[in-house]
Amino acid sequence: MATKLQAYAQPEIVDRLAALPGWQFIDGEIHRTYKTDGWPTTLMLVNAIGLCAEGADHHPDLKVSWGRLVVTLSTHSAGGVTDKDFDLARRIEEIARWHPAIKGE
Repeated sequence: MATKLQAYAQPEIVDRLAALPGWQFIDGEIHRTYKTDGWPTTLMLVNAIGLCAEGADHHPDLKVSWGRLVVTLSTHSAGGVTDKDFDLARRIEEIARWHPAIKGE
């Protein structure tokens, strides 16, 4: 039998968000807005997040527009923000911030 995840209280969430710059706690969920250089990059980021989310069996809400992506995470079954949300937020940060090395570096 699977163990139900426990949602964190607001003070714990705020403390944990200190390790995730750019993420905010709003209305019981954690949010992050990413600005991109345009539609193709936004779609590539959406697809990369989708692949990770599917692998984690944890799916964020995504608001997609030209040059902008808003990611919202919470664990609906727990009624708030859990370890699953922080784990996926960290993975999304890795994806969004990764850039290939410049040749010669």
